[in-house]
Amino acid sequence: MAISESFCLECHLCPIQTVSLDNNRIFHMKFYQTIKEDVRTVFKKDPAARSVVEVLTCYPGLHAIWMHRIAHFLWKKNRTFLARLLSHISRFLTNIEIHPGAIIGQRFFIDHGAGVVIGETAEIGDDVLMYQGVILGGVTLQKKKRHPTIGNNVMIGAGTIILGPVHIGDGARIGAASLVIKDVPSHAIAIGVPARLGMGFSGKELQEITENRLPDPIADAFRIISSEIEAMEKRLIEVERLQGRHAELDRIMEQKKQEIIRIFSQDEDFSAGTGI
Repeated sequence: MAISESFCLECHLCPIQTVSLDNNRIFHMKFYQTIKEDVRTVFKKDPAARSVVEVLTCYPGLHAIWMHRIAHFLWKKNRTFLARLLSHISRFLTNIEIHPGAIIGQRFFIDHGAGVVIGETAEIGDDVLMYQGVILGGVTLQKKKRHPTIGNNVMIGAGTIILGPVHIGDGARIGAASLVIKDVPSHAIAIGVPARLGMGFSGKELQEITENRLPDPIADAFRIISSEIEAMEKRLIEVERLQGRHAELDRIMEQKKQEIIRIFSQDEDFSAGTGI
């Protein structure tokens, strides 16, 4: 922005005062732009949002982020007590605990928010969506980097616990109630306790996968092993036939095997008792 070095004829401000006035104007413009961007993010990521008034007054995740920005500013200015006090007040009002030292990017949204804990050395990128009960925790008492780093465009499901200085790559998705203790590559899906990876998804496929349709890496492994065993059994039966041998199948074991295969099939029928 160009700053005039001449005196203002209307208000008689000196050049230094004009610089201060322009800086204040820039600050207020950025402030309101950030508020508008946060509100747009809520409408984009929560289909339950119906009006601006509702978003401004009834979204504790949004309030927690706003208060964290002030607390983080105080933290960087070495006003650590005031920063921690504001963080404590925010926790009381929103049930969301964000340490003022945590670094959070733009368009971060916490949906529902209850029980979320974000540690001091955690780093969160842009366009991250986080649900209730998520914990970004540490695993050491040493004063060093001990909390997770979350990349851009990451979704973290409800009740997920991510421990230690692990890195979650850009575009990754973490299934609900998972325990993550190792790095997750970009554009991968992690789910389970401990979390295991389902990989090879494009960005479009990641966006289309819903929370209750996330892949199950353990079930995938069972299906592969089951398929290999079935192929080996068929070859063994053919070898025995050529040798003139014939072994009776254990019908009970065969029935149990088919039940296990059905449980880990891709088309699970939960009404029939499959799944967990």
